[in-house]
Amino acid sequence: MDRRGFLRSGAAAGAGLLASRAGFSGPLINPGRRPNIIVVLCDDLGYGDIGCYGQELIRTPNVDSLARRGIRLTDFYSSAPVCSPSRAGLITGRYPPRTGISQVLFPTRGVEAAVNGVLLARGVPLGLPRDEVTIAKVLSQAGYATCQIGKWHLGDRRPHLPSDHGFQHYFGLPYSNDMIPLPLIRNGKVVEKSPVDQDYLTRNYTEEALWFIKENKDHPFFIYFCHTFPHVPLHASPEFRGKSRAGLYGDCVEEIDWSVGKVLEALDSCGLAENTLVMFTSDNGPWWTGDPGDHRGRKNDTFDGGMAVPLVASWPEQIPAGTVSNQPAMNIDIFATSLAAAGAPLPSDRVIDGQDLLPLLSGKDKKSPHEFIYFYKGKDLQAVRMDNWKYQLRHYVHYSPMGRPQGPWLFDLARDGSESYNLIDLRPEVAAEFEKQIAGWEKSFGRGIRR
Repeated sequence: MDRRGFLRSGAAAGAGLLASRAGFSGPLINPGRRPNIIVVLCDDLGYGDIGCYGQELIRTPNVDSLARRGIRLTDFYSSAPVCSPSRAGLITGRYPPRTGISQVLFPTRGVEAAVNGVLLARGVPLGLPRDEVTIAKVLSQAGYATCQIGKWHLGDRRPHLPSDHGFQHYFGLPYSNDMIPLPLIRNGKVVEKSPVDQDYLTRNYTEEALWFIKENKDHPFFIYFCHTFPHVPLHASPEFRGKSRAGLYGDCVEEIDWSVGKVLEALDSCGLAENTLVMFTSDNGPWWTGDPGDHRGRKNDTFDGGMAVPLVASWPEQIPAGTVSNQPAMNIDIFATSLAAAGAPLPSDRVIDGQDLLPLLSGKDKKSPHEFIYFYKGKDLQAVRMDNWKYQLRHYVHYSPMGRPQGPWLFDLARDGSESYNLIDLRPEVAAEFEKQIAGWEKSFGRGIRR
């Protein structure tokens, strides 16, 4: 099916479907003028790669404009330091080990397929289990048109495809752009054979998003727009290549910013800007290139350099312009926030770890809805945050001398955002509070991990 053959089955579905679906309860909270929702997710974009987060070499006027018309969170985290589990956490609202996705997934075909045998032996599924409830699954049942554009990376065959998880329209790559084979797919049909010309991916994704917005401007829609870049290998279209002051990496980011600008223009031209919730973020910290800000570590670390990411959100009808919050939150909150914005209830048959951020984003609440935030690498809990304190459990880090585990550490992020000075001996009472909390959490959480 080409995109012109797209059937908006979810848009035609009545809100009453929610009450009849197992796992959901209650009517729509606000069945009237529901907002459109767009989540823009970059791949390996660093906390400090955006102008409104301090970047000076890379120009990001459109994301900066989004922050001026909405809110910027300074202490926002991914739910994992690598892509597949972070994405599972974002679209389900659950810490990744609950979903069974705790490692990076690999193609089930081609030269990398053998890796799956090793992962399966370790209990890692080939993709996001079909019984997980995603943002798209809930919103499609609530009458939204749902679309996923760009990198998926939660399974490349049924029953793990976007169409198995509530997305009525899909256009993009099945996984990271360094994996083989790499076809460009629209609704199950290969539209460009492997290897896809990556120079034009950002532009092609953007054109698809603009089409979807215009096609669905008369009823609510949800777009999960997952850019391929700045994950390596880096690519940019001829119009952007060599234009930034930060090399090809900067060219990629500036083209993503251009894409954000085109989406905002489309919303304006369709009269949708005031009632559209747009959230811009990244799946984890930067890899070999990119700016983690003043944070310690990079991708693959549970230090903040691997997990602190930008979150810029705009919804002119609900979020005051030009605000900043330093309250901690995580991408698992995007699930509950999106459902709350749509007036849809949370699933009642499973644990949802994420919280609704709308009170924080709108300024009605000044405090984070989280008392504790948990940082996982694989199935291992490695760190916990409480207020401005962060406790790192003893664990392996990739630069540990002689491969020995390091820690535990206690950091005061208000004074030491780079996690440089261990205060565990100076504040043993704070460490003891963390240790008590962790013991209780792991006892209960262990029962919720997919084996």
